[in-house]
Amino acid sequence: MSWIITKFFITAAVIVLISEVAKRSDKLGGFIAALPLVTFLALTWLYVEKQSPEKIANHAWYTFWYVVPTLPMFLAFPWLLTRIGFWPTLAASVVITVVCFGLFAMFVKRFGIELL
Repeated sequence: MSWIITKFFITAAVIVLISEVAKRSDKLGGFIAALPLVTFLALTWLYVEKQSPEKIANHAWYTFWYVVPTLPMFLAFPWLLTRIGFWPTLAASVVITVVCFGLFAMFVKRFGIELL
């Protein structure tokens, strides 16, 4: 149980750090947020918990493919934010991401990549 609490606090600290840096510098906050810190932490936790190399590699592989359809949301968010407000923009971003993911999953399936 203490291991789970340790993982929780380290992971939470990374997110808090990013939000605090973003308050001071949009560019630096965005840069740090764009780093795959959460993925690095997840890969580290999998390794420390003695998961197989195949499991760890699969996590990295699928993370790549799941990131690609999220990218349009990052373009739509700033545009929508000034027009419809924060909460509707957040909801629209979820819809955009889900739709893009569905379309992307259908597209890459043609190449033998199963995301669903």
